[in-house]
Amino acid sequence: MLTIDPTQISTKDLHQYILGAVAPRPIAFASTLSADGVPNLAPYSFFNAFSSNPPILIFSSNRRVSNNTTKDTLKNVEDTGEVVINVVSHPIVRQMALCSVEYDASVNEFEKAGFTPLPSERVKPFRVAESPVQMECKVEQILPLGEKGGAGNLIICRIVLMHIDERVLSETGRIDPHKIDLVARMGRFFYTRASGPAIFEIQQTVTAIGVGFDALPPGLRHSTVLTGNDLGHIAALTVLPPKEEVLALATDERVKAALMQEDKRTALHRLAQALIEQKDVEMAAKAALLPEYL
Repeated sequence: MLTIDPTQISTKDLHQYILGAVAPRPIAFASTLSADGVPNLAPYSFFNAFSSNPPILIFSSNRRVSNNTTKDTLKNVEDTGEVVINVVSHPIVRQMALCSVEYDASVNEFEKAGFTPLPSERVKPFRVAESPVQMECKVEQILPLGEKGGAGNLIICRIVLMHIDERVLSETGRIDPHKIDLVARMGRFFYTRASGPAIFEIQQTVTAIGVGFDALPPGLRHSTVLTGNDLGHIAALTVLPPKEEVLALATDERVKAALMQEDKRTALHRLAQALIEQKDVEMAAKAALLPEYL
């Protein structure tokens, strides 16, 4: 493995390794006003949600690596204590990227990028009308992490009002990931689209206790067929199928075909893998465990 000591590499190169590894990252499209009332709009991918009660968002405006200067957004939130964080959906991603250009502080990025400024209700900065979710925020705290180029400034924001385009809601009133069609940042010039085939579900309850990998017999745990993800489905079961149910599976036609193979374990594990793909984990667990009782 490539091993990196942060003290022995340039900040510029370290920055890119971090961005490539800690990804994808959601994008805070931050709208602020200068003390003179000039709108500013800039994207930040050092961003996430950190609390629901109180509702807290945090993004970081880093000092520029090239000349160790700070950005207009940081100055504006220091002066006014207010910001609107808009989410970035795929239909506006190219316009958003234009706002990452380092325009002069006197330039209105809403106009440069063709966005529609929408008046906020509880803070002064404008919302981005084209964004499907806009969060009006009060700045609770700004935490500088250093004085050198590349150092972050954590801007801790409390949501005071949230606006959601009803067109991105499901029938149950929740945000539908396919409808909101969010975009996240990767390393370098790469982005990813969080919708369509990229979306998948993992239904893992936190109250029902899974048996875990350590409860799986060695022959299953060290399978040459089943992957860690495959075994994760079986290990999430609250109880493994009893021996009598596993042995009863031998009458199944698919299992009979697997038992006719020279390498019965491999054949049964392949069957289990196919059953997992079909979301029949109970049946898969029985097929995967059968070699342990033969």
